[in-house]
Amino acid sequence: MTVLMRRKDPMLAPIDRLFDRVMREPFFGELSTIDEGTLALDVMDDGDNIIVKASLPGFKRDDVSVEISDGVLTINARHEETTEESDEHFYRRERRTGAVSRRIALPAAVEEEKADAHLVDGVLTLKLPKAGGARPKKISIK
Repeated sequence: MTVLMRRKDPMLAPIDRLFDRVMREPFFGELSTIDEGTLALDVMDDGDNIIVKASLPGFKRDDVSVEISDGVLTINARHEETTEESDEHFYRRERRTGAVSRRIALPAAVEEEKADAHLVDGVLTLKLPKAGGARPKKISIK
């Protein structure tokens, strides 16, 4: 029995990751899309709207920024927290910061001016109405 082992060259690691990604994705469809960041999203299509949901626990409305430009949705969230404790023998001050972001290409053209966003119980929900030409049209078969 012959066992072949491939030694991983650290210089080729980015190429190996790209090759693995290409082999996992059918028809190489996802290579051209923008997908950056650390924020997990759910993206749904209800026919008339693209619905995006993101979990942002601990973030307030003022901590979150949402932008749409050229079909790319960008969500950034950042917050700082400072606490102080002191008594006769003890003094401590702590700072905590948290940040998440995500950029994705939207699956359809949307009407940015009619977008609706809500942050309730740590869940950001975006309702993005599809542009007139982006809505699915039913075609009757003759």
